[in-house]
Amino acid sequence: MATKPPKADPVQDAPQVAEPKHAAAGIPAIGHSLRMAQQQMGVRRTALTLLRVNQKDGFDCPGCAWPEPEHRHAAEFCENGAKAVAEEATLRRVTPEFFAEHSVADLATRSGYWLGQQGRLTHPVYLPEGGTHYEPVTWERAFDIVAEEITALASPDETLFYTSGRTSNEAAFLYQLFARELGTNNLPDCSNMCHESSGSALSETIGVGKGSVLLEDLYKADLIIVAGQNPGTNHPRMLSALEQAKNNGARIISVNPLPEAGLERFKNPQTPKGLTTGAALTDLFLQIRIGGDQALFRLLNKLILAESDSASGAGSGAVDEEFVREHTHGYEEFAATARAADWDETLTATGLSQSEIEEALRMVLASKRTIVCWAMGLTQHKHSVATIREVVNFLLLRGNIGRPGAGVCPVRGHSNVQGDRTMGIFERPAPAFLDALEKEFGFAPPREHGYDVVRAIRALRDGEAKVFFAMGGNFVSASPDTDVTEAAMRRARLTVHVSTKLNRSHAITGARALVLPTLGRTERDLQGGGEQFVTVEDSMGMVHASRGRLEPASTRLLSEPAIVCRLARRVLGENSKVPWEEFEKDYATIRDRIARVIPGFEDFNARVAHPGGFALPHAPRDERRFPTATGKANFTAAPVEYPNLPQGRLLLQTLRSHDQYNTTIYGLDDRYRGIKNGRRVVLVNPDDARTLHLADGSYVDLVSEWKDGVERRAPGFRVVHYPTARGCAAAYYPETNVLVPLDSTADTSNTPASKSVVVRLEQSATD
Repeated sequence: MATKPPKADPVQDAPQVAEPKHAAAGIPAIGHSLRMAQQQMGVRRTALTLLRVNQKDGFDCPGCAWPEPEHRHAAEFCENGAKAVAEEATLRRVTPEFFAEHSVADLATRSGYWLGQQGRLTHPVYLPEGGTHYEPVTWERAFDIVAEEITALASPDETLFYTSGRTSNEAAFLYQLFARELGTNNLPDCSNMCHESSGSALSETIGVGKGSVLLEDLYKADLIIVAGQNPGTNHPRMLSALEQAKNNGARIISVNPLPEAGLERFKNPQTPKGLTTGAALTDLFLQIRIGGDQALFRLLNKLILAESDSASGAGSGAVDEEFVREHTHGYEEFAATARAADWDETLTATGLSQSEIEEALRMVLASKRTIVCWAMGLTQHKHSVATIREVVNFLLLRGNIGRPGAGVCPVRGHSNVQGDRTMGIFERPAPAFLDALEKEFGFAPPREHGYDVVRAIRALRDGEAKVFFAMGGNFVSASPDTDVTEAAMRRARLTVHVSTKLNRSHAITGARALVLPTLGRTERDLQGGGEQFVTVEDSMGMVHASRGRLEPASTRLLSEPAIVCRLARRVLGENSKVPWEEFEKDYATIRDRIARVIPGFEDFNARVAHPGGFALPHAPRDERRFPTATGKANFTAAPVEYPNLPQGRLLLQTLRSHDQYNTTIYGLDDRYRGIKNGRRVVLVNPDDARTLHLADGSYVDLVSEWKDGVERRAPGFRVVHYPTARGCAAAYYPETNVLVPLDSTADTSNTPASKSVVVRLEQSATD
């Protein structure tokens, strides 16, 4: 039976701590999934809904972007996918009566967990200027309010159109089309905060800002390096692919500051062995210091070159000389820089031993087909782009791009974050894309670059942006420098959020605010042209359909495409050159236009009708053709960087607990790390803790240090002695986003450097 939402916020001031686990999934994951699903949906709805997740005729999981295999299990979902579906398909409801009872000020005092647990939004609501409570509003009046504020602006560039990774391809294409017909490229999105560094590095080096492997490539690999990633929590279905790769003979190197249960051992709940002993995954664990990855890959490149140069290595194929000669540019400069790599500097930067690196080298040289997978542990540092370029150097050196079982594999987070970028959600669009829009729709889109997330926050702070419109997401909680971000949002004239559930961003408002409820992935979408489906693109460039089956949570919900179409008609009026009404009635007409604008989507409607969808073209993977400025894959050379840690300080990485997905908090436990009933914990190496006189169970304030001299403090964290790398610490976001300076970003990509925050730990006043 479904349960009611909590009336009060749970107390989190005394987290319980046990030993971390050394295996992921198994029977506990099944039990936890079903228990949380039944609390939200009840028994019957749980069974009907979960059996449709990630099926070819079902709906795409609103969680992560890991691809589905061709042959699928009846239960093709993971524990965190079940939680994501349960919170969307919940029977709990947030009605106008809820908003009458709770003021915006009251909502601002609540935790993200409490807000999310209240259930699905049922009505559009409006906070008038000077008001204290959201009040119900008609859709017509809501669109009028947005139009009033936008048309009163001095320039379209005073608007910001943010997108989360849940937004479908069809909605994203319409959203960017509306923004550009209005006259702005201000399209910040969640990619700016996660894999922007990947896109920046890959676009420059191989010519395509996406991964170059398909799921089948993992099954063919000899060696898979998983760097800066925790798939057991963030992409649990990836563990099944790694298990199959191991069964096929692959070896796995894990590179991470923290040991993670999912990479130690996977208990696959779909197999008898998985329900008992499970399968060991990692062959070599490199417990690297935070930010030391560039130095590691640079030294590996030096050693590969040295092996090729040596008499014993001559002709051994340590370097794929034919590939380098025929398909790459910049090798000589790269090689000179790599040969200068220093062992002592590398050992300092990485915290690894010489023997560990030499063992990794032996595994690399024994592999003919190597894949490197990574996530936020590589992308959220000042030197992230340089790090990923070095990963590309490492793969190019041995010809591991454009070969089956080899390539780059940035593992995307939210379920359609990659598709949104493909559809044009980007503040710096390519001229060819804008040319195609102009040819298809007959208006001249703006050419000046817009704001990314960090620049959007600055624009709000400085009064240069006045209307903020979010298509999904939880912008306030996802963004860095929480106090700065919240103050910036409060300077807006109008904030608008298209959402399925409550989150903190709804409580941090401009002078006026709207919350517009929308259909979820699980729900049936009926329009004038009949029942509709949408499409998504997974982390490996596969595009497929998603069809909801549940009745909508409220008769007053609109789909995301319908919201964009109606808003565009109201704001742009009869002068618009886009057939918005036609698009709202029949999403196939949207896909017809996508097919004419975006390469790779030719015959979109026909191809997506095929069960399982289709793969987008990828020139480096498919043809060993590299659409870069040089026409070849580019080696790069850059100085090695790694964080400099002052004495008595720790380097903090922000991360997720196992009971959360991005900023959505499903519960207060982190089962694999042994944490229960609390989120304000900081994981510290026991040797560091002794040096700093920090007892396990003591309470500290985390204070970040940045060159601007501003004190950023996160108070009241319980110290947990934990086997993280020396000099490193870890704590959960969004609670620790307050510590990340707005201006501390990655070079080139401008991604917040949330994985390398210098902190000091001060005894809490409440300890």
